[in-house]
Order: sequence, then C-alpha cells, then structure tokens
Amino acid sequence: MPPSKTSKQNKTAMLGFEQQLWLTADKMRGHMDPAEYKHVALGLIFLKYISDAFDEQYQKLKAQEAEGADPEHRDEYLAENVFWVPKEARWQSLLEKAKLPEIGKLVDDAMVAIERENVSLKGVLPKDYNRPTLDKQRLGELIDLISNLELIAQKEQDPQLEDKDKKNKPKQDILGRVYEYFLGRFASAEGKGGGEFYTPPSVVQVLVEMLEPYKGRVYDPCCGSGGMFVQSEKFIQVHGGYTKDISIYGQESNPTTWRLCKMNLAIRGIDADLGKQNADSFHNDLHKDIFADFILANPPFNISDWGGQHLREDARWKFGIPPVGNANMAWVQHMVSHLGPRGYAGFVLANGSMSSNTSGEGEIRKNLIEENLVDCMVALPGQLFYTTQIPVCLWFLAKDRSNGLIKYPYNGEAKLRDRRGEILFIDARKLGYLEDRVHRNLSKADIYKIADAYHSWRGEPLKDPYHLDEQNNSCKTEFPDGCYRDISGFCKSATLDEIRHHDYVLTPGRYVGTAEAQEDDEPFSEKMTRLTQTLKKQTAESDTMAQNLKHQLGRVGYGW
Repeated sequence: MPPSKTSKQNKTAMLGFEQQLWLTADKMRGHMDPAEYKHVALGLIFLKYISDAFDEQYQKLKAQEAEGADPEHRDEYLAENVFWVPKEARWQSLLEKAKLPEIGKLVDDAMVAIERENVSLKGVLPKDYNRPTLDKQRLGELIDLISNLELIAQKEQDPQLEDKDKKNKPKQDILGRVYEYFLGRFASAEGKGGGEFYTPPSVVQVLVEMLEPYKGRVYDPCCGSGGMFVQSEKFIQVHGGYTKDISIYGQESNPTTWRLCKMNLAIRGIDADLGKQNADSFHNDLHKDIFADFILANPPFNISDWGGQHLREDARWKFGIPPVGNANMAWVQHMVSHLGPRGYAGFVLANGSMSSNTSGEGEIRKNLIEENLVDCMVALPGQLFYTTQIPVCLWFLAKDRSNGLIKYPYNGEAKLRDRRGEILFIDARKLGYLEDRVHRNLSKADIYKIADAYHSWRGEPLKDPYHLDEQNNSCKTEFPDGCYRDISGFCKSATLDEIRHHDYVLTPGRYVGTAEAQEDDEPFSEKMTRLTQTLKKQTAESDTMAQNLKHQLGRVGYGW
C-alpha cells in the first residue's frame, strides 16, 4: 500500500535538506559523468565528516589543556577512535582557500596527508581533484555548499527559529544521511552501472527485518557500498540492541566500490573487516575461516564472466558444479560454505534462480531443498532496482531448521519450531508503490507484512502486534497472535512432497494461489435494484447538468 499524501509530504520534509543539497551539487557537475562526479562529491562529504569529528575532539582537548591535554597530539585522537587530521587537511583550511585556482591540488594533498596519518584509510580516498577536466570554480562552490550542511539541515527543521535557537543534529547523523542519499541518487543517475554499489534500502530492510541480526557475525561476500551493514546497525539501534554485539565481515571485487564502502562505514563509525584490498570472493576468498551467523547479500545477477571454468573442482560445490555461464548457484553455494552451524542467509537473486534447469542449476536447487537448507522464498515486485527491470526474489537459507534459536538483546532468546520438510513461500509482487514512473518502493507496512509472516511461520513469538508506518501510525500485523496461517495469494507453507510435485521449482506463485475475493452477502435481486436506482439518479443528474450548461452557453452567445 502506498504511503498517504500526508506521509509523502512528511517524507519530503524529512529529506528536504538532502534533496536541496543534491540539486545544488548536481548543478555544479556541469558535463561531468555521474560515475565520475560521484567520487568528487562523496570524497568531499567524507573529508568534511572526519574533519568535523576531529574538530569536536580538538575543542574538548583544548578545554582540558590546563590538565595536561594536548590538542595537537595524534594519540589523543586515536585513543578515542577519531581520525587524526593534519593541519593542511582540516576543512576550515580548505574552505578559506576554496576560491583559489589551486584548490584541486590542495584537496588532493589533504587526501594524501590523511591517508598517510591513518593506516586504515590507505588507498581509500579519491585523489584526482586537480585534473584539468574538473572545473576548479565549481569545486570551490561545492566546498562552500558542503560547509553549510548543518545550517541547511537546521533551516529545514524549523526556518522560523533564530540561528542561536536551532537545535544542532549530530554531525555524523547529518553527513551519514547525506552520504546515503547521494549514493542512491548516483545509482539512479548511473542506471545499470549504479548496481555495482547500491541496493535499494527497502530491499535491504526486508532482509534485515526477517533475519534480525542482533548478535554474532554478519558477512556479505559482495558488499557494494555497505548498505547491508548500515541497515543491520540501524536495525539493532531501533530495536534496543547493542551494535557492539555484532562483528562485520565483507568483501568487494570492484576497487572503486570497495573504497566507497570503506568511506560509508567510516562516516557512520562502523568497524568492519573488508580485507586489506578489494578481491573477488570466488577466486580470492579473504574470509575463508569465517562462519557467519548471518549472511546478507545482493550478488550481481546472472553474471557469465565469473571465471567458473577455473573452479570446476572447488570444494564449495557440494550440491553440484555451477554452470560456467551463470554464477547464481555459485553465489548460493559460496554463502552456504560460510554459514555457521546455526547460521541464516538472506540474499537477492534473479527470478530465474527459482526455476532454471540450465546446465545443472535445477539439480543444485533440488539438492539444496533435499538437504533442508531452504527456509523461505519471497517474490518481490518489479522496478525496485535502479539497475534492472527484471523481477527478483529473496532466498532465505537456514543451516539448522530443526529448532534454531533467535538471540535478542539483553541475553534473551526464542526457540524456533522444527521446519524440516517445509518451505514458506511469500508472493509480494503486488506490494509496494510507484515513487515515480520507473521506480517502485516498499512501504514500512509492506516490509512488516513480509517479515511477520516469516517470523510467525518459524514459531517466533511476535514482540508487538503493531508496528509504526511512515506516518508514525500504528499498522496491525496480519498475525496478531503470533500464529501463522496461509493467506491465499500471499503466503503458503508447502510440504516437501508438494515441492517435489512441482519438480523443485521455488516460484511462490505456484504455491500461494490467488487472493480470495471479498465476501458479498447482498442477494443478487437486491443488488440489481440498488444499482439500477443509482444509475437512474446519476442519469438524471447528468441531464440536469447538460441543460444548465446549454443555458449558460446561450447567455454568452454560443450555440449548443
């Protein structure tokens, strides 16, 4: 169900300063390609973030100088997990020189200095601001714009307040929101190329809400810009958990995307092991010894050039050798190989993965099902991705489906029911709403509807029969008592025998059936009489309006 008009207005108000910043910044790129300009804008936002964090700590130390604190001592910052920013790289210094023709070189020098002083950022930051094709005047204007970021956000909060009365939002929160918003806009602007680094937040939220990664190891073998990790931390914070209860491991093959991810996580203070460099998970697995409690991923769809011909004897292919021409089943088996004894995996794949029998894919799928690894399948609506209009689905795997445990904050846990011999199918293709002519989105109510079906089906007690939607209104779950039931056209718990009957095809539409029509208790004769009377009334009103129109046109000299 789409958000109401009021909900959309609230969303616009909430995101207004991001939109304003984007529109202004986008005008400054001139003829630069979005893929190129992305690194210009995001690099500056990151530079502003670490400089702000440094300045905050600097002011604290300055106030403690009488007690022996040294605001220019590097260790004072490292001890507080704050990046050390050399004098020449501090934002205020760059801002004062933003109008100089050499500003590009000054920004590059600042990036080099920061990498030199902070080992974890080595090779991460963009350092091509001095190239001749980058308009230095527009670069200076972009620096000015980002400098006013907090002021823009404050004005959006309440333009009536005097500056001295405005409530400052945490800088990390503001910059993190802007960074994430820009990632989405760049993905949209780049089209197909944007899929290299970005998964729509609503898709990630479905994965996170269903898997509930409160505690343990979280792994993503193709982590893009880090959206799975950001949403996992948000989930924990919203649900009262501790972000320190999870450890994050990721890997990304694209070098520029790997750098985007490092900056995205750093700007949010998320500590993650992404390896010392970018690397291909199939050919150079950087986390061979990691067995995760939760795997969340959005592998590239249907890739044919994954080098499968060099991995025909790989130990990961326990359920069948994946075809050289399509990596879908290679990704599935790679993730299974990294699941801990009670681990869960949720990931996005193209719909073909649910039914294809090409080059042994059907046999691999059959073996995964017979091994009782497949827990739930979700068919998503189309147009959710910026990169492709092909329909996609969500796979959910569980290493132990006999009586797994869900760990909650404050050391709580719930024992799940034995789900062996069953698979839950959810058909969510009719959910969501169009944000514009080409992009679809899932509302909070849609996300909760999908997640609640899964939680109740696996025997997890629902903590609250109500959720908050985008308007902070309460939306009731389909399963208020926590007891699962099949809903025609939406969800169905199918037995292994039913799935065998369908030749191990996992398309939810084959199982859930069609939605039940609303019951109509009105007798036909009464309905016919009522509708006939309504038609006569509306016809009479139409005739009266036509006569009035004819009369008015006659008064002004027009014939009928």
